[in-house]
Amino acid sequence: MSRPGRPAGAAVIAAAALAFAGCGADNAPKAPPGVSQSAFERQLADAQRVSPAGFPATQGKTLQQLADTAKAGRQVGLATSVFVPGENRLAFGVIDAKNRFAYGKSAVYVARSPGSAAQGPYPAPADALLTEGRYRSKQAALEASPIASVYAAQVSFRRPGRYAVLVLTKSDRGLLGATAEVNVGRQASVPGVGDRRPAVSTDTIASAGSEEAVDTRVPAAPELHKTNFKDVLGKRPVALLFATPQLCQSRVCGPVVDIELQMNAKYGDRMAFIHHEVYVDNQVDKGLRPALTAFGLQTEPWLFTFDRSGRVAARLEGSLGTRAFEQAITAALR
Repeated sequence: MSRPGRPAGAAVIAAAALAFAGCGADNAPKAPPGVSQSAFERQLADAQRVSPAGFPATQGKTLQQLADTAKAGRQVGLATSVFVPGENRLAFGVIDAKNRFAYGKSAVYVARSPGSAAQGPYPAPADALLTEGRYRSKQAALEASPIASVYAAQVSFRRPGRYAVLVLTKSDRGLLGATAEVNVGRQASVPGVGDRRPAVSTDTIASAGSEEAVDTRVPAAPELHKTNFKDVLGKRPVALLFATPQLCQSRVCGPVVDIELQMNAKYGDRMAFIHHEVYVDNQVDKGLRPALTAFGLQTEPWLFTFDRSGRVAARLEGSLGTRAFEQAITAALR
């Protein structure tokens, strides 16, 4: 396999080098052409159950040596872009040779270069993007592509710099490989777990005067636009999601807001749920809303949960599924 290339450069707001589509309107994703529905559902189920023991041990091997054990032909699209030394969430999708999303048990390896000793395997279970039908927006339902899950691994980077990434996915044809490259910064300007944030204001329907001013989701979700962040921070747990369903370049924002709406129905009596749009007046050329600037954000979507004391309990960038969202909520409610 060739040396990993750089992911596509991010614009002002771009959560991924890969364009994620929304999920179909039915409650279950449909298999792509040429794949039976039963086989597709088995692939999805397998992708959610992953153990490091099922993948090659590094044993001093270089990343290239591990890549040589797999067949090429797949691509990886990163859905996260902010990395610092230590443990990081690395979310991604896998694309097959026919430009379709591919599913299977997957794991991640990283190294300073393809010829350097590899770290891993880091298991990357798939996390469902599908919500119950009553919480699904038109943005999420418009696409016919069978995109049901996103992969995510907890990966450790030892120091700043560029790292080569190898994703191995199991299939009926054996191990399939895909490569990428990430940049690990010295420190992130984005608040991390344990940090406090100033009680910045977030727009509400009352402050803006209409649902359309604060929500590009179709239909709008007024439940997520009733509370100003500054009024609840430090008083009760909070889930604050920055995302723009209609204007999101990565096409994952609609499903992410749908997931928040579903979580609000389950946990809304225990914490506040807030969705905040990204662009001033919902127009890209007007730049970012002040709350994003206050959080140091340059990509979206981002989810932050806060505990009752006002400290960040969890921080998630990019595409995320129902399991990751619920884990972030649990961290805030402890």
